Amino acid sequence: MKTKHFILIVLLLSVVTQLQAGADNVIDKEKYTILLTGASFASPNNEWFELGCENLSAIPLNRAVGGQAIANAANLMAKGELYSLEELEEIDAFVIMHVHNKDVAAKVGLKKDFKDYPIPFDRSNYAAAYDYVIKKYITDCYNLKFKEGSKYYNSPNGKPATIVLCTHWHDARTLFNTAIRELGARWGFPVVEFDKYIGFSKENIHPVLEKQVSLLFTNDKETMDGVEYGWHPYNGRDQYIQQRMAAIFVDLMKKVLPLR
Repeated sequence: MKTKHFILIVLLLSVVTQLQAGADNVIDKEKYTILLTGASFASPNNEWFELGCENLSAIPLNRAVGGQAIANAANLMAKGELYSLEELEEIDAFVIMHVHNKDVAAKVGLKKDFKDYPIPFDRSNYAAAYDYVIKKYITDCYNLKFKEGSKYYNSPNGKPATIVLCTHWHDARTLFNTAIRELGARWGFPVVEFDKYIGFSKENIHPVLEKQVSLLFTNDKETMDGVEYGWHPYNGRDQYIQQRMAAIFVDLMKKVLPLR
């Protein structure tokens, strides 16, 4: 009986060791944490973000909600609800994909100090809301140097603030796509250029179907300058556009995230 008990104990210890090793591998696999804010093109049902984070070994914090705008993100930040201080501590990159076709690089109405903006934001000035979100996030990151218990406490520069901007998923929203690149250049932020690498352009129609290529990948459409384009791409990680967007996102993020 003693021999059997000994063998059983050895087997149980072996199983526990293997389970612990598996848990450690899961923890080791998650090298990064990435926060995303956006609307319908970024919400979790799309899955390009989640698929991309899996490839990057990153924890996805997807706070995108269909129907919202950059003003909603600003209001959530003002209330401390877009991310917690605990999450801020771990976030390696903050990705913004609010892509309404507005001039988000306009300078009219911008404040030097983000605290001077009246809260809550409405949708009258998309550029101001973008400005608030950017300045607030940079400030929150820096101020971790003053937070006891933070790994950045008493550090010379606080937490590095990595912000990544995104174009629309194709090139028909020319106002926004141009403006977001201008905003990125102004701040020195990288831009996920979905429109440049998605694989088709508004400049040419499909040679067989004789319509805009974007319409092939959606079940709805929007009209801009009298031309119909695809609106919301089909959802799910098995969809071509979601997979392609994930690949474009991953390619840029590999250049942005710190090596670990």
